[in-house]
Amino acid sequence: MESDVYRDLSLWHATVPGSLEPRPSLGRDEQVDVAIVGAGYTGLWTAYYLAGLSPGIRVAVVEAETAGFGASGRNGGWCLGTLAGSEALMADPARRESGKRLQRALFETVDEVGRVCEQERIDCHFAKGGYLSVATVEAHREHLLEEVERWRALGFGVGDVRWLEPEESSARVRTQRNLGGLLLEHCAALHPARLARGLAEAVERRGVVIHERTPALALEPRCVRTPGGSLRADTVLCATEAYTRTLSGQLRRIVPMHSLMVATEPLPEEVWKEIGLGKRETFADPRRIVVYGQRTADGRIAFGTRGPYFYGSGIRDRFDAGDPAFARVRRTLESFFPILRDFAVTHRWGGPLGVPRDWRPSVGLDARRGLAWAGGYVGEGVAASNLAGRTVADLILGRKSELVGLPLVGPPFPNWEPEPLRWIGVAGMLRIGMSLDAAELAGRKTPRLRNALWETFVH
Repeated sequence: MESDVYRDLSLWHATVPGSLEPRPSLGRDEQVDVAIVGAGYTGLWTAYYLAGLSPGIRVAVVEAETAGFGASGRNGGWCLGTLAGSEALMADPARRESGKRLQRALFETVDEVGRVCEQERIDCHFAKGGYLSVATVEAHREHLLEEVERWRALGFGVGDVRWLEPEESSARVRTQRNLGGLLLEHCAALHPARLARGLAEAVERRGVVIHERTPALALEPRCVRTPGGSLRADTVLCATEAYTRTLSGQLRRIVPMHSLMVATEPLPEEVWKEIGLGKRETFADPRRIVVYGQRTADGRIAFGTRGPYFYGSGIRDRFDAGDPAFARVRRTLESFFPILRDFAVTHRWGGPLGVPRDWRPSVGLDARRGLAWAGGYVGEGVAASNLAGRTVADLILGRKSELVGLPLVGPPFPNWEPEPLRWIGVAGMLRIGMSLDAAELAGRKTPRLRNALWETFVH
């Protein structure tokens, strides 16, 4: 069966219920009101809200593989109410209030995802247990305390984010060393492929057509070119994230960086008594090369770290299980919970995420050309894609909502540099981040010059 080729993409694809057989591809020229390229979260959320706000609207989605094939089906399952680039917004006095409005909207979006899942009976194991960033070394503790103060100065209270002293933090998640932690309440753990596949079925119930195994060859004003025919529309939305580089003329628009994940076998209850995560909190620490973990509904730990950038914006959808990078991911997980050395890792996978040159997500609409865009989440798209989908739906429909006034609405993504400058810049940034993390984890002072270079690059 064709669906078998998708089961090995991740733990999430292996355990999602139902068939993964591809839907029929586009086989002829068609005309619709809105054409969406990409059946990940952004494209599916946009289709969902368009169909709900404008019953009878003709919406078609084209997808190169199957719904949830990319990052939407393989991510860490954090429905997190934060967004890359928001810190810079709120640090700028001229944009601080609009940044705070965006932040509130992101917090509310976590609950909106939960609401839709309940309404549409999407069983994606949604559990709003919050996100706990644990200080495992003194530099982390100092950083997190400063972050709590920043949240307070912006007017966000203990119902949004708060500091946990070591005893309370350890009661939530018992890492090997715990000097306290920052708890962000607005985060839910979920099963990402169940969300993507359930959302695809929900949009079909609303009359949206999804054409799978239909790669977009080129996006033109009011037209998508595919191998099987042209999809003409009043508006074409590009929602391709890391795969934007596969479109004609878009190689430098979004850089595909990779994340790598592992998942343990289901753990016995006595181990969970040792580890914690009783509310299915998501967990990490504040290192720069991001790590992220969750307790799954079937009693595993799914854990990941940021991975490599491949020269020429290369994309790798599958990684060999013996890749040494997975051993590094496992060692990082065991540094949080040494008890896991006695348990098997059953799944290893990876995939690309989209990073714009300015590290800021954007949604927008060029009404003259009939082209819209949304994405660039830098790995934080599970919740943000819902907000982006609602926002771009309002833009397409001409609705004067509060969402279209948020600073998420902006210009198209600027191009990255050509190679080899792109590889030098991204690889150099990753090396700086890893060296900063290594220094802090070893108890040394943060190297000031390298830290300044890092801050300049990612903000």
